[in-house]
Amino acid sequence: MKNKIVVLDNLEDMKKSYALLCKLYPYNFSMDDYMNLLGEMRSVHYRQVAFFHQEKVIAIAGISTGTKLWCGKYMDMDNFIVQPEYRSQGIGDKLMNYIYDLSREENCSLLSCDVYNENYNAQKFYMNHGFIPRGNHFITIHDNNLDLAPHD
Repeated sequence: MKNKIVVLDNLEDMKKSYALLCKLYPYNFSMDDYMNLLGEMRSVHYRQVAFFHQEKVIAIAGISTGTKLWCGKYMDMDNFIVQPEYRSQGIGDKLMNYIYDLSREENCSLLSCDVYNENYNAQKFYMNHGFIPRGNHFITIHDNNLDLAPHD
């Protein structure tokens, strides 16, 4: 396998993306924590879309589907990352196009994602793929140990 995009939908396969996701979450993110979180996330239709290059995950994004009153069925994307040394080679574009097509195949009315306010590169990337900013994502924090600093 040289280059291939694959939907990872079981916990064993998702272990392959752990090292790359550690770039987004470099602190206090053990494999045990990762597997426990994935176990919970699977209950909300969570999967990962991985770009493999020679058996190695070099780009990843998480996806989940849900339904809301205002839009019906939707797909939400998170943790989109390309290994730094593979950036600016069109890999992110290929992964995004795959996810976009998948969301249409699954009859989703829209594809959404959240982006940190200070991550201008990601904002530009998503806008180049037809995303538009539509509101703000507000949160209130219950866990004082939660690390909300943007990484990568």
